[in-house]
Amino acid sequence: MCGIVGYIGKRKASSVLIEGLKRLEYRGYDSAGVSIIDGKKGYVVKSVGKVANLEDKIGDKDILGTVGIAHTRWATHGKPSDNNSHPHRDCTGNINLVHNGIIENYLELKNDLVKKGHKFRSETDSEVLAHLIEELNKKMPYEEAVLEVLKKIRGTYGLAIINKKEPDKIIVARSGSPLVLGVGDGEYVVASDVSAIIRHTQQVVYLEDGEVAVITRDGYEVKTVKNQARNKKVTNLDWSLEKAEKQGYAHFMLKEIFEQPSAIEDAMRGRLVAEDGMAKLGGLQSVAEKLRKIEKIIIVSCGTSYYAGLVGEYMIEEYAGIPVEVEYASEFRYRKPIMNFKTVVIAISQSGETADTLAAIREAKNKGALTLGIVNTVGSTIARETDAGVYNHAGPEIGVASTKAFTSQLSILVLFTLMLGRQRDMSLVMGQRIAKEMRKIPKMVKNILAEEKEIKKIAKKYAGYKDFLYLGRKYNFPIATEGALKIKEISYVHAEGYPTGEMKHGPIALIDENFPSIFIAPKDSVYEKTISGMQEIKARGGKIIAIATEGDKEIKKVADDVIYIPKTLEMLTPLLAVVPLQLFAYHVGVAKGLDVDKPRNLAKSVTVE
Repeated sequence: MCGIVGYIGKRKASSVLIEGLKRLEYRGYDSAGVSIIDGKKGYVVKSVGKVANLEDKIGDKDILGTVGIAHTRWATHGKPSDNNSHPHRDCTGNINLVHNGIIENYLELKNDLVKKGHKFRSETDSEVLAHLIEELNKKMPYEEAVLEVLKKIRGTYGLAIINKKEPDKIIVARSGSPLVLGVGDGEYVVASDVSAIIRHTQQVVYLEDGEVAVITRDGYEVKTVKNQARNKKVTNLDWSLEKAEKQGYAHFMLKEIFEQPSAIEDAMRGRLVAEDGMAKLGGLQSVAEKLRKIEKIIIVSCGTSYYAGLVGEYMIEEYAGIPVEVEYASEFRYRKPIMNFKTVVIAISQSGETADTLAAIREAKNKGALTLGIVNTVGSTIARETDAGVYNHAGPEIGVASTKAFTSQLSILVLFTLMLGRQRDMSLVMGQRIAKEMRKIPKMVKNILAEEKEIKKIAKKYAGYKDFLYLGRKYNFPIATEGALKIKEISYVHAEGYPTGEMKHGPIALIDENFPSIFIAPKDSVYEKTISGMQEIKARGGKIIAIATEGDKEIKKVADDVIYIPKTLEMLTPLLAVVPLQLFAYHVGVAKGLDVDKPRNLAKSVTVE
């Protein structure tokens, strides 16, 4: 996954492009580059590493051009280097482009172009696009050549292209990789997502797969690859620049951890009807009657969203009585999932652009299943392609490791469980009880966040350890796996998340004084069994950190360190238990001197398979 920015207008393009790249850096940060046209001159500057390196390299260069494209890369083909960085050029240097995605048939195209005399500078699949446009432009006009290239390639792409011979124009195209066009006053900004646009305009046009936009200072024209005109709706963004800034926090990740009380409130706002023990999800109103008749739910997602789905499985099966399967979206279409018109497939994705999850939804639609989305990004591909869905309304999440999007997803799954449960056998009293407790969760999360200093002390104590075992039962088994994922992502520490009962079936062999265990041990229906697991670890000399319910003094006899969370309903404990695990991972990463917002090898949204 990579970040794309393009600008055409009256201002100096370099400053707009660099600022946009900084906002997209969470999408890729192994190299970056810009290409700017100033009259008949063209400037290309590239740098390995973060956008700051590129900014330094541009330095005091007086690049006055008002048309340009830029890119921040997360490598798929070719190691990070200046040559492999985008933008890529044709042999003449006239055609410059940036690309997000994978061209599956690039080798056969490249071999053919080499035979025709084209010289390649990089190891990437992307460069073949520039040379192919150059080759076809010998026989047909530039715009036609671009359309013809898009017909010849197989794979995914988000593209922005400029041509020194037609300097007042940017051509952009998408297929499987997101692109958004920001519409300003006499200027246009194109980007991989809205975070690079919100400083300049709130008016955007979302491009669909198979669409191409030709942008000039006077306006834009959207067409299909087959050159059919498209009328596009201009959408008003509901994200603000303020929400995307750090606001005094050391890192976006910390800011987003502390935004969780608000994110949970916003997920519930106008949806939770406590007096009726109900949830009203407006985005599902059109399919409400179909949902009454469903007999099976399949949740498809990746990474942190997958673990949210696992919690949802426990909730829905216990309180709505509907069988649920949770599938890795990356594997879903490579097996033969059994589904029909009484199956609902729910895609959970923060970005709404996750390639594997999108492919799973398309497979489900082909099989006749009802498809729903739980996404945070308005206008995203998954939001548009599912039959119905629910927005998180968590605001932009910039930190690569997901925090507030996760608790927002859990909140929506609680509401979804209420909705389905009350359609079926859930009593009014139980619905009211869940709704009443759910309303208390934001304040409870604030109380946990108030203990950050104590959690930071514990994190520093354990920052030197190289291995961790995270353990939980029932609702908190998925939280153990999410906690392990967080410390892997942020601190580059080996960690494993396991059901507590599975620990003695193998993993306990790893335990010694240098292999700490983190137990999620609230006072719930499996508390005694969790304590038994802790005793087994203790007997083998393992150190223990416990996430426990406030007032539980007995647990201190077994655990070396205890972090307390407020008491709530068992099904809601994941919303609380995950918060100290997020803070623990964050402070271990900071103690190790790592860039927790941009962990190595990772990107925020994976838009290629």
